[in-house]
Amino acid sequence: MNPSPTERQAQFLAYIHQYDLVNGCAPAEADMQRFFQVTPPSVHSMILTLERRGFIQRVPRQARSITLTIPPEALPALRRVQR
Repeated sequence: MNPSPTERQAQFLAYIHQYDLVNGCAPAEADMQRFFQVTPPSVHSMILTLERRGFIQRVPRQARSITLTIPPEALPALRRVQR
């Protein structure tokens, strides 16, 4: 079993979950970039890390295809993460 996500990873997971609840689809990387105020490479690196650690799944070359593989009740409350 994968270890728990780091605090920062958990915030990205919480954002993905909340965005899906509000909008009915997964966020684009640009949405995460605006929310967390980070660079595009930082967001992409985080997505790859979350996928590699088994916290999310994606469909290659399909936009907004992120799905969580961990239960939403295991996620913390969403808050802005300071850089």
